Amino acid sequence: MVIAIDGPAGTGKSTVAKSVAKLLGLFYLDTGAMYRAFTLYALSEGTPLDDLKSLKRLLRRFSITITADRVYIEGRDVTTEIRSSEVTANVSYISSLEFVRKKMVELQREIGKNRDIVVEGRDIGTVVFPDTPNKFYLDAEVEERARRRLNDEKDAVSGTDLETIKKSIEKRDRFDSTRAISPLKRAHDATYIDTTDMSVTEVCDVIIRSVQ
Repeated sequence: MVIAIDGPAGTGKSTVAKSVAKLLGLFYLDTGAMYRAFTLYALSEGTPLDDLKSLKRLLRRFSITITADRVYIEGRDVTTEIRSSEVTANVSYISSLEFVRKKMVELQREIGKNRDIVVEGRDIGTVVFPDTPNKFYLDAEVEERARRRLNDEKDAVSGTDLETIKKSIEKRDRFDSTRAISPLKRAHDATYIDTTDMSVTEVCDVIIRSVQ
């Protein structure tokens, strides 16, 4: 069984997906963490992000391991590092590259093979697992999404204010929804959930009832 949870930044995808996976006893996969990990890898190797040939070579030797709550590159725990402001500023560009997405989709499908899984991202229901009947699209008003990001310790940056985060989210929304490769969009058969005024428990209940 695959439960696909898509949506833009700040809608609660990660928190909800983790909770649903725990409640149902399924494996949790954060696909965004995979793109963040490769972005971090490229930055740490000093590879110019506009040097596509070098990025392709780097991708061929990129080794990632993901557990329910940790991310490793070549055996090194990078769970915290992939949430840095530098990675956040560059991950949308990296994830828009066709050869990167192709590789990551292959890895995601391999991870999801022969196991029950909750997967969250931006193209899970449309590209990665389009055949699953369990598709959900989470959304929320941008003001609320910005407030959540401001209060989220993993994304907290000293001196960052609400308006700055709001503009950053709006910019990423535009980029993700208009990119040529696997744009952010709601699958035609996905259940739409506006999480603006909902608690995590309430969102999880909607998803679990639907799946059951």
